[in-house]
Amino acid sequence: MGRFVFKLPDVGEGTAEAEIVAWHVAVGDMINEDQHLVDVMTDKATVEMTSPVSGRVIEMHGEPGSKAPVGAPLVIFEIEGAGNEKATNGAAKTAKPAAAKIEPPPAPKPIAAKPAPAPAPKPTAKAQSAPVAKEIEHAPVVARKPGDKPLASPAVRQRAQDLGIRLQFVPGSGPGGRISHADLDAYVAHGGDTIMPASSKLAPREGEEQIKIIGLRRKIAEKMQESKRRIPHYAYVEEVDVTELEDLRANLNATKRDDQPKLTLLPFLMRALVRVLPEFPQINARFDDDAGIVHRFAPVHIGIATQTANGLIVPVVKHAEARDLWDTATEVARLAQATRDGKATRDELSGSTITITSLGPLGGVVTTPVINHPEVAIIGPNAIIERPVVHNGHIAVRKMMNLSSSFDHRVVDGYDAAQFIQRIKALLQHPAKLFMD
Repeated sequence: MGRFVFKLPDVGEGTAEAEIVAWHVAVGDMINEDQHLVDVMTDKATVEMTSPVSGRVIEMHGEPGSKAPVGAPLVIFEIEGAGNEKATNGAAKTAKPAAAKIEPPPAPKPIAAKPAPAPAPKPTAKAQSAPVAKEIEHAPVVARKPGDKPLASPAVRQRAQDLGIRLQFVPGSGPGGRISHADLDAYVAHGGDTIMPASSKLAPREGEEQIKIIGLRRKIAEKMQESKRRIPHYAYVEEVDVTELEDLRANLNATKRDDQPKLTLLPFLMRALVRVLPEFPQINARFDDDAGIVHRFAPVHIGIATQTANGLIVPVVKHAEARDLWDTATEVARLAQATRDGKATRDELSGSTITITSLGPLGGVVTTPVINHPEVAIIGPNAIIERPVVHNGHIAVRKMMNLSSSFDHRVVDGYDAAQFIQRIKALLQHPAKLFMD
């Protein structure tokens, strides 16, 4: 029998480390070649690591949430044959062995006899309150209606505060339900359980859940923190009348071919972006603030923030300027599905020059979206709402939508940002202009 050390391979160009997301094996398991071992993540891409050999798992290195450098041992197998232990002996020795988990524990050492405990001190006056609690347990309790202020002396209130007890949950046996020190003792003796009338459904909640932030959720947290820390955000919100746009969208969806996707607002907004961005090259850009260089791009690669079961991920529609309305809608739907299924490639999740984030019908009235670093702008359409507005001098019901946006104030001046959004607004309010050269 030999030992085979499986090291973390290079899972992407320029990757120095990866985070362990989830193990799919345990020490002692018999594993076949190509069997799923572990999921690792780098740059929002989750990669499934499979076994290069068949054998028994005798060591595992790294807990979910920990990061491992490329070339570090992940799993050590016991296999038929010589294995590769000699080639990785140094690395195997430096790694913390997990095989100890399956070895029998060492025999317990004899423990010296402890001296006999000193006799317990006689109970003080405060400690003798327990018998009183027993008596109070059967004392008549005056029902207190939910919302009624509990009656108690200042001393009782102070003592309850010191004990961390809320008096509204303590039953009182005194006149009018007045709470005494003995009632507090009885409440504590019952473990803090509330002896409330059966008709009351109010009760304090207890418990705490601790969730470790790992995997994609940690990547999202780090990305958002970096964006807010490094970018001075400037928000701008404009109201847009999308009545004509919605009429056009409904007509196109009603007459589309079977092989064409259903149109949402996004393809129209993306079409507006590719029409306007050449006038504002400083917005279709990425800012390398470490080097002090703004990279302006001729192609428009639009990131589409997509909600998945694991969190928010941004696939990228490449060369949106070269796509018509239907092709854009098809690509958005394809990327969204691939992202939700966890099948989007590294190339499909990187390279955006500007991002759109939308909550659809849940878009609210106004949002202040966080820029996708190192980009310099993000656009966030809000919910479309029918409401009365003044239109051509008359009150009319129109379909209105707020268009929220954020810009990197180091690169984009407020005046330019406002002009940019006004140009987008003009195209969305008169959608025929979207298709006019």
